[in-house]
Amino acid sequence: MNKKKIRVLEAIRQGLIGGGETHVLELVSKMDKEVFQPLVLSFTDGAMVDSLKSLGIPVYVINSEKAFDWTVWKKVKKLIIDEQIDLVHAHGTRANSNVFWAATTLKIPLLYTVHGWSFHPDQTFLKRRLRELSEKFLTSKATTTICVSQSNQSDGVNRFSMKRSTIINNGIDTEKFNPNGVFKNIRQEYGIQSNKTLIGFFVRMTLQKDPLTVIRAMKLISEQTKDIVLLMVGEGDLKSEAVALAKNLNLTKETLIFDNFRQDVPDLLHAIDIYCLPSLWEGLPIGLLEAMAMKKVVIASPIDGTKEAIIDGINGIHVPVGKPQKLADAILSIHKNKELQKKLSENAIKTIYKKFTLNEMVKNIENQYKLTLKIR
Repeated sequence: MNKKKIRVLEAIRQGLIGGGETHVLELVSKMDKEVFQPLVLSFTDGAMVDSLKSLGIPVYVINSEKAFDWTVWKKVKKLIIDEQIDLVHAHGTRANSNVFWAATTLKIPLLYTVHGWSFHPDQTFLKRRLRELSEKFLTSKATTTICVSQSNQSDGVNRFSMKRSTIINNGIDTEKFNPNGVFKNIRQEYGIQSNKTLIGFFVRMTLQKDPLTVIRAMKLISEQTKDIVLLMVGEGDLKSEAVALAKNLNLTKETLIFDNFRQDVPDLLHAIDIYCLPSLWEGLPIGLLEAMAMKKVVIASPIDGTKEAIIDGINGIHVPVGKPQKLADAILSIHKNKELQKKLSENAIKTIYKKFTLNEMVKNIENQYKLTLKIR
């Protein structure tokens, strides 16, 4: 007689692919299907939904782009009942705000993974306080809150006395992100010469990721050398403003290339020399870990989970938030010093294999599921 599989509903706010969505995709693809039956609930359609379908993972879309959208709560509850869900795992604030009612009403265990808190340094005092109170409420409803970084856990404990939490770091698929693999010639595709130092900025272009500081740094760099090129791939709220700023600064295609979102991230990472991420806040950025796994130099702001992955001068470079000159100086230092570039990139990939592999992450999450359900 076959043992009943544990049916886990993974809930995520959107179907577009970002850090949290990549996390869910890789988690469900690597989960032990002899023990678990993962199902995914997304609150919008998009490329992630298509990818899940191609993997044969059951996926449902209940459309909502709002947090605490009570109009969808009964639909979520019906889905949980119809699919006989044993455990709900919500990824991110918005997803949790729209599944907690159904899970708690049905007395089903609820895990909440924080991929970075919803309160940020750029918010007004009132907005930030309201977000903190909502996170306090949501964590109180969760059986356990999973934090992807020590920094996120500390913020939750210090700001609203979060209880019942654990840390499970994000992990990278080192088969997919393997610098020794076979890749497309991205430089040839964009017409970038092999002797140029290529900087990659591959994220959603939002305030959080601070693309405007990267562009301003590139302007300073272009005044000193024409041997450095910036490739910015992605879309988002600040995309049009970023393109306008580059035009106003007279940055041409020889210096700065824009492109829309692409899914061939390993190919993009293989082509670059430096991965740049001067974010204002983070959880534990998956893109940064992917770049490290591809043996690239990472230049990033020392915030939240980033500073737990990057040790300044050892396996990457720290630059202060919102300082174009400091960022330009860091990029130029790597460009001029190949020995430093070699040291940082080699230590970066060692860090991934030591602390941030996908297999370890999945194993830890599966163990948390079993612990929550009190099974061996």
